[in-house]
Amino acid sequence: MNDFSGNLKLAVPNKGALSEGAVSLLKRAGYRCVRSGRELVVSDTENNIDFVFLRPRDIALYVGSGIIDLGITGIDLAGDSGAEVEVLFKLGFGKSRYCFATPKVKKMTVEQLNGLRIATSYPDLLRAELKKRNMECKIVKLDGAVEISIALGVADAIADVVESGATLREAGLEIIGEPMLHSEAVLIGRKAAVAENPDVAKLIARLRGIIIASEYVMVEYNVPRSKLDEACKITPGVESPTISPLSNSDWVAVKAMVKRRGFNSVMDELYSIGGRGIIISEISACRL
Repeated sequence: MNDFSGNLKLAVPNKGALSEGAVSLLKRAGYRCVRSGRELVVSDTENNIDFVFLRPRDIALYVGSGIIDLGITGIDLAGDSGAEVEVLFKLGFGKSRYCFATPKVKKMTVEQLNGLRIATSYPDLLRAELKKRNMECKIVKLDGAVEISIALGVADAIADVVESGATLREAGLEIIGEPMLHSEAVLIGRKAAVAENPDVAKLIARLRGIIIASEYVMVEYNVPRSKLDEACKITPGVESPTISPLSNSDWVAVKAMVKRRGFNSVMDELYSIGGRGIIISEISACRL
């Protein structure tokens, strides 16, 4: 932990889905952050940044105390830590919900949990939710495997982070009520400490470029000049499409970014007005 060489220290989850998503995103953004073994620090001297691998639950505490400049963790973990950090940028992966769950056979409501035992790995989040609802429950703090606590007789209900819900269903549980929190991976920091750091601005710009690129594809096609106005309405691009002349003066080539979701419909529309040679390409990164 003393082998820091960069101007910026970024905490990365050391294991689990959050770690995999964070490392993948950082690699795509041009950073060297892959561990060869179990080392705690990986230094990227080219980009003047040190990646410090920590338990996901501890990251907000290190960032909030000022030991680490930035961190990647979940909104749920940052909120439960009580650390004074701010979400600087949402990263678009690791999405989950913090929910109440009870045995499916009991068909309970959230209001019926008042006075009961609720097991959770996120006691501060649960405590805040109970206060908001004016409920008094005994909070049973567990570090993991919360879904088994009811069967073992230590809790009457649970409050846990849910992704697909498959683990709950296997345990005979069901979600009740609306999610208390929607979570995802985020970049956190102390805004006052990083606001004027150019390396932070560069990091966020790179990450934003990767995330935006994942939402778009590039469409290229040829279209009769007489249909160009219609084509541009279908593919307006970010600001406007790129239009190039072809050897046949009656035709033009068009290139534009379009939303990934629904691009097949865009191809259908272009073809219906006479567009031909329609090609869809992946975008690795972009700056808008």
